[in-house]
Amino acid sequence: MIHQDLEVKNTKNKTKPSCCCSHDEPVHSENDGHDHGHDHEHGAEGSLFKLFMPSIISLILLLIGIGFDNYIPQNWFSGYVRIAWYAIAYLPVGLPVLREAYESIVKGDVFSEFFLMCIATIGAFAIGEYPEGVAVMLFYTIGETFQGMAVTKAKSNIKSLLDQRPDEVSVLENNIAVKIKAKDAKIGDIIQLKAGEKLGLDGELVSDSASFNTAALTGESKPDTKKKGDTVLAGMINGNTIAQVKVTTAYNDSKLSKILELVQNATTKKAPAELFIRKFAKIYTPIVVYLAIAICLLPMLFVDNYVFSDWLYRALVFLVISCPCALVISIPLGYFGGIGAASKNGILFKGSNYLDSISKIQNVVMDKTGTMTEGVFKVQEVIINPDFDKEEILKLVNALEGKSTHPVATAIHNYAGPIDSSIELKNVEEISGHGLKAEVNGKELFVGNFKLLDKFNISYDIDPSSVVYTTIAIAYDNKFAGYLTIADEIKADAQETVSKLKTLGVKVTMLSGDKTNVVQFVADKLGITKAFGDLLPEDKVNKVNEIKAKNETVAFVGDGVNDAPVIALSTVGIAMGGLGSDAAIETADVVIQDDKPSKIAMAINIGKQTKKIVWQNIGLAFVVKAFVLILGAGGLATMWEAVFADVGVALLAILNAVRIQRMKF
Repeated sequence: MIHQDLEVKNTKNKTKPSCCCSHDEPVHSENDGHDHGHDHEHGAEGSLFKLFMPSIISLILLLIGIGFDNYIPQNWFSGYVRIAWYAIAYLPVGLPVLREAYESIVKGDVFSEFFLMCIATIGAFAIGEYPEGVAVMLFYTIGETFQGMAVTKAKSNIKSLLDQRPDEVSVLENNIAVKIKAKDAKIGDIIQLKAGEKLGLDGELVSDSASFNTAALTGESKPDTKKKGDTVLAGMINGNTIAQVKVTTAYNDSKLSKILELVQNATTKKAPAELFIRKFAKIYTPIVVYLAIAICLLPMLFVDNYVFSDWLYRALVFLVISCPCALVISIPLGYFGGIGAASKNGILFKGSNYLDSISKIQNVVMDKTGTMTEGVFKVQEVIINPDFDKEEILKLVNALEGKSTHPVATAIHNYAGPIDSSIELKNVEEISGHGLKAEVNGKELFVGNFKLLDKFNISYDIDPSSVVYTTIAIAYDNKFAGYLTIADEIKADAQETVSKLKTLGVKVTMLSGDKTNVVQFVADKLGITKAFGDLLPEDKVNKVNEIKAKNETVAFVGDGVNDAPVIALSTVGIAMGGLGSDAAIETADVVIQDDKPSKIAMAINIGKQTKKIVWQNIGLAFVVKAFVLILGAGGLATMWEAVFADVGVALLAILNAVRIQRMKF
């Protein structure tokens, strides 16, 4: 049912972040049974000693070799023995990269980062620079290991933030609490929660009341008191009394499972910067290989004292520096960090592309009811014409509203009491944007807004605009019977939201189906200058189209399902999701789980900070690499500078990328 603005819609709404440095990878599920490409996550599990063992062996052998070369000369350490020593030092870190290069070539991707590193290090051996050849591969491997650890940590951080379900739950069997695996709990089982214990599955509260910490779902630790029959969700933490919960959803179908899956899959929707850098790397890598060949061979045509080994060394340095690894790993990691930071605060992004889009939002257009107001209505006045029996009309209205799950219906039920089961309603019809119509006792009953009465040419003797509250018009037997007034409270952080949005340079507009004077009253309280009431769903679409016609970006904030056309039309659709309901997750691009409008500004700020970090990384990588590339081509940079330009910049970019998860928003 729709009573003016009152379209409050019941929408209380794995892939690896792959980053092959030179090509796009297909997306596979975890059960594909085989690996694909290179994602900087290989070897990122297990003990630190096991992870770094190959690097430790190579480092020890390299240091001993350098000692024999420069500090403790040995007569036997020369010729083939010296070559063999450095070759053995090279193998623990070099063999995995040689294998990756071979597999990439077999798949048709010749110009991968592995190919670059193999050419550079084998070339160093070819011209007798054995220590440098080992050092380049060693530090490259160390850098790769750290990158894999960073990606794994970012993923596990997000999972630990969200997947807070316990492995075991206490189920009552003959009034005795028995511990079982959470995934083995069945629908209908009664779980007993001790004080401070986490709920493992979604369910319905059986106890009279209980207080829950909902931080795992909303980012807010403020206790939420639930009453008997209320829905409680997996991940909520019980307060200081024992509570009993009846399981209503299987373990794998819980809201938390779906939220976790949503966030993990968000990395498959790439932001423009990610897509660009992948395409760039695919073109850039072969170009630098050809440039390296040119650096090595072309000077023989122009330089009198041309020495092949000198120019080959410069070309090899150039290849090491040119590896685009820092860009291709740090950029997705930056976006993944943004998704994690948002999740921690109860904001779900369905893809990193939406993080990018929300950072550029110029307009926020919002619904009123359920978005800026609580959506919890109370009847204020009941004005019934003397020609009608007030008690009878209220019973009829209550019965018709019984066909609706709208908050207005709840307010009327709370006021009028239980529905009279003896009332027979026929031909019940919902008229979109207007209200409900039915036949009772052979007469037509209309309950909705005054546009509903206008539609059916029923005259009334009041001016709807003179009533400040939301009005529910009633007509019976084609005569105006009176009206109810209903009030809704403005959310506590609504005014703060508008203020923060203005600070971010975002224009705010309120659209509502509620009466214009009610909408304007709320808008004035919140400091919103543009507000429009008496709108049907298609009118909201037209208003958003007017903004888009000015070539401005717009985010629409609503309650999900009934606002789906406007959400789909907007640059970014944001749903006030009420603990992550399925409908809102399906409909919107961004879901705010605790219905707090202040999270709108927070989401935009997270998008802006994420984009800033991504561009900092792009700038850092390009500037340092360009500088060292020029030095390398001119013979002024050695392999050691090349290692810093590749591995050092990658690690700096990664440290910068993970920084967003520690920011306060």
